Amino acid sequence: MPNIIFLPHEEICPEGASVEAEAGASICDVALANGIEIEHACEKSCACTTCHVYVREGMDSLEDPTEDEEDLLDKAWGLEPDSRLSCQARVADKDLVVEIPKYTLNQVSEHH
Repeated sequence: MPNIIFLPHEEICPEGASVEAEAGASICDVALANGIEIEHACEKSCACTTCHVYVREGMDSLEDPTEDEEDLLDKAWGLEPDSRLSCQARVADKDLVVEIPKYTLNQVSEHH
């Protein structure tokens, strides 16, 4: 079973975490199931960018983003070549290293 290493994020995951992930699960679902509260304002329907993450290692194991995901990513804060929406990126057979950005474009957050 592949692992996802979440790099430390000062508010969401201060210590970082390494968790097992089932192939086919989204990065967002794996995070939420392990107490890592990634924002997901659109309830994981690929309609916002609040669950934006950087896949620092293992990107080549993920399916390519859809056109809808790419269009949304263009609006994400801090877009980088390894950016993905965690609700759309599904774990395959390789370990991943994921970084949660410091900011999102979410205007209303329950955590602020």
